[in-house]
Amino acid sequence: MQHFELNGQTRNVAGKAAIKAFRAQGLVPCNLYGLGMENILFTVNAKDLKAVTETPKAHIIDLVLDGTKKYTAVLHELQWHPVTDICLHVDFLAVNETKPINIEVPIVISGHAVGVQQGGKFYQNARKLRVCATMANLPDEVTVDISGLGLDKRIKAGDIKLDKIVVTTDKDAIICGVKTTRNTVVNTEEA
Repeated sequence: MQHFELNGQTRNVAGKAAIKAFRAQGLVPCNLYGLGMENILFTVNAKDLKAVTETPKAHIIDLVLDGTKKYTAVLHELQWHPVTDICLHVDFLAVNETKPINIEVPIVISGHAVGVQQGGKFYQNARKLRVCATMANLPDEVTVDISGLGLDKRIKAGDIKLDKIVVTTDKDAIICGVKTTRNTVVNTEEA
């Protein structure tokens, strides 16, 4: 899995007025917790944070606070402004190499479905898949081969098997499929 370094400054003040002042300076208030450590309050530059939040890829984030303290974390929760889509607050979850990490990774579709060649229409319901693995085994993406997908067939999260990785998305969640179209029905009746 790719690592991304993010610099931040610890903060001692909390409260609405302080948070509002940070946001006016182009900073995003953040919180780091997990692994039995005390919560660490800090801020990061909003422009630096966009490199992590505005990409479909998943990252392990190397937080560097005050230029010296280093922590390894993943994005846990993001809060967005409902109108302007500005990131208001971020929660980071501290992780290490030994404890399994539960994270969402992007799904990449490969191959050409047999059902589409027969006149069906391909659809994709999920763009990400939640997986659990140690940091060394986390994939950058999950590739799903749709070559054998026929008409009215679908691939569920439970159908995806990965080595040393547990898929934690609901096993009945539909990832993608091929559905029959009107043209397909007409063509089969004519044949």
